[in-house]
Amino acid sequence: MTARVLVVDDVPPNVKLLEAKLTGEYFDVLTAYSGPQALEVIAREHPDIVLLDVMMPGMDGFEVCSKIKSDPETAHIPVVMVTALDQPSDRVTGLEAGADDFLTKPVEDLALFARVKSLVRLKIMMDELRNRETTSTALGWEEDAQETLVDPPLEDCSILVVDEQERVAQRIGKALEQFGEMTFIKGGDDVAERAREKNFDLIIVSLTMRETDGLRICSKLRSFEETRHVPILVMVDDGNHNKLIRALEMGINDYVVRPVDRLEFVARVQTQLKRKRYADQLWENFHLSMQLATTDAVTGLYNRHYLTSHLDTQLSASQRYAKPLSVLMLDIDHFKRVNDSYGHAVGDRVLKEFATRVGRNIRGVDLAARYGGEEFVVMMPETHADWAFMIGDRLREEIANTPFDVGAPTGPLDITVSIGVATSVEGMSPSNLLEAADRALYAAKNGGRNKVIAAETL
Repeated sequence: MTARVLVVDDVPPNVKLLEAKLTGEYFDVLTAYSGPQALEVIAREHPDIVLLDVMMPGMDGFEVCSKIKSDPETAHIPVVMVTALDQPSDRVTGLEAGADDFLTKPVEDLALFARVKSLVRLKIMMDELRNRETTSTALGWEEDAQETLVDPPLEDCSILVVDEQERVAQRIGKALEQFGEMTFIKGGDDVAERAREKNFDLIIVSLTMRETDGLRICSKLRSFEETRHVPILVMVDDGNHNKLIRALEMGINDYVVRPVDRLEFVARVQTQLKRKRYADQLWENFHLSMQLATTDAVTGLYNRHYLTSHLDTQLSASQRYAKPLSVLMLDIDHFKRVNDSYGHAVGDRVLKEFATRVGRNIRGVDLAARYGGEEFVVMMPETHADWAFMIGDRLREEIANTPFDVGAPTGPLDITVSIGVATSVEGMSPSNLLEAADRALYAAKNGGRNKVIAAETL
């Protein structure tokens, strides 16, 4: 794994030492010797991670970190504070400023590399989500993606604590009760399997358990799809560096060293919960944008682009397995009169009610889409022509026999539909199939409307 690492320190030998260590591990290293210079480099070069000295003249590391995290353009960049200070209050100050972790001078090589790699893995995932959201915004599928960076609420979170000592679990529960629901498991070989059953926002694992291997739990949590992206915070004894480094290499997100300072513990938990909520919101926005890209805003049915893409796949499958594929092409009769007489708001309600009735009268395997304007298409896999005709006629009756109560000033509206039916034959392309259904629809319109015509009868 490689990444661009910015090293910030006002003491040149410290910068050169970290630069040499990171370059030896094939990281691309950028350097800065003051807070303002660091902010300039970040704005220009967009590093993947920042190693930031705390004690600098003028603008100290806490202030630099706060500025990085308050800017939507740079807030996602992981920041590791590098300091000779080792007081819990200093670590809490850094975490409250937005720092992702601390390294204490002199920096141990293995801890440095493990921490950098862990945070870079996280940033790669976050960058992918941000890029997808930015693309969605550029295509007009959703609002400005930067609005997502607003701090999410941290009530109603779900936290799993794995520790053999009930007394410790109780203290953790009391310290974290402000964040929501706590679940405690004393250990066992099935911890990871049990964690898959619920959508946790954070999992805290003790690496000091005697009867259960905490590292194995972390490994399993990272191997299961359901828990792969859930933040993991481990508790480890002071001096047990080997176990901590193994945990970081497995992909855990953060750690606290026993004896645990309460303020630091709460601050680290809060940081991980914020990160999880931010990632969840990015995923939610991405899936929403995909939904908006494939569905029609007025009717909620699939749109024409999705239909044509899916039709190509379905037609290939039907020809491969020698199964029929039928389509219905529906057009609301005299829909222009509805818009002209009652306005587009009523017209939209007619379209929505029409789509609802279509959805009620087709099978789960069928696909209904708004093709354009008042025209709709229903794709019906493994459906012969006579069965498709029967469903089309049932749809026609459902539309014609029950007036549309859509708030028109004259009362419920009498709506009818004309339908063309076409069924695939060997060698037929998607466009050929749609054209056949369209010709049948045109014949139904010319034949007096409120009719169903099959293409093979023309």
